[in-house]
Amino acid sequence: MSAPERIPPGGVSPLALASDEARALLTGGELTVAGRIRGASNAVLFCTVAHAGRTAECVYKPVAGERPLWDFPEGTLAQREVAAYEVSEATGWGLVPPTVLRDGPFGQGMCQLWIPPADEQDEQDGTDAPDAPDGTDGQSGRDDTGAPGGADLLALVEGDEPGPGWKAVGYAETGEGRPALLVHADDVRLRRLAVLDAVINNGDRKGGHLLPAAGGRLYAIDHGVTFHTDDKLRTLLWGWAGEPLPAEAVAVLHRLAAGLAPEGPLAARLAPLITAAEVAALRARTAALLASGRHPEPSGEWPAIPWPPV
Repeated sequence: MSAPERIPPGGVSPLALASDEARALLTGGELTVAGRIRGASNAVLFCTVAHAGRTAECVYKPVAGERPLWDFPEGTLAQREVAAYEVSEATGWGLVPPTVLRDGPFGQGMCQLWIPPADEQDEQDGTDAPDAPDGTDGQSGRDDTGAPGGADLLALVEGDEPGPGWKAVGYAETGEGRPALLVHADDVRLRRLAVLDAVINNGDRKGGHLLPAAGGRLYAIDHGVTFHTDDKLRTLLWGWAGEPLPAEAVAVLHRLAAGLAPEGPLAARLAPLITAAEVAALRARTAALLASGRHPEPSGEWPAIPWPPV
């Protein structure tokens, strides 16, 4: 059984914070590093943040700890994570935990509210300081155990059909070397996330990036490899590929298009975080989704599924 949710003395449950309250706490609070989350490809630090009598837990990814990537400008992953949060908020779906760009003990970086697993309790009365996570759950975005964070949303099944309530992604190989069908749940939360990923051009949507939370909420993390001007979409959520977009998604895309207009409010919030060319590409992807009215399909020019998939 998982331990109860860790709330520091005098702390507040992250799920009880409104987005503006969480941003204020993350931006203005004193950041204290409690430990490093192992298993992540970049430096990911587990912290507490305290401000105006409130304390919460968060993840801090300093720019100085980013591993250079061949296809993304160096030192830009933290900004892309914040940009993904801004787009998520503009959709109204709230799929990305509150995320800000701020200075910390190791320089500027991304600071994101820690979201505990769904089966943890809402409160804890103990006063012991929290242990640093070990990388086997939560917001590391990399799980050394091989178990995806959204284990109830993804599965490997035998046969050629996904079964009721599931959508097929493609064939994979089990640990025993047997072929199996990779499937994900036919879930409205995942479908919203598939639309968000298509908009932000997410190049790394893995199972370990899905965080089911208390109350039926679903959060998604690790958005550093996003907003590239080239098509980089790699995801486990291809189950709706080529299908018509639901009316809800079409309405959201129209709202995003308005916000991304050259003088629009979303474009203004993104301008300090990603380049003008990347904002233009984001605007073009949104327009293309509206024009097609369908979920995108793999381009064939880029691996469609991230590896490892968790």
